[in-house]
Amino acid sequence: MNTKVVAVIALPLLLTLSACGDTWGERAVTGGAMGAGTGLAIGAVAGWPLLAPVLVGTAVGAGIGAATAPKQ
Repeated sequence: MNTKVVAVIALPLLLTLSACGDTWGERAVTGGAMGAGTGLAIGAVAGWPLLAPVLVGTAVGAGIGAATAPKQ
């Protein structure tokens, strides 16, 4: 299977896991960690240099985690 197709399919699936935790901070940290792992996996599968996908994944995951914190 084409690596770009795998990356396009895997990204939305992995981003759905980016917001785990009860507080705003927990969700941002766990989202960033999951985003970093996702970026690393996608970068490795696609054959890209690994630093940029990890940084982008961390930022996106932390942002989504923080933005989806439940209202208390």
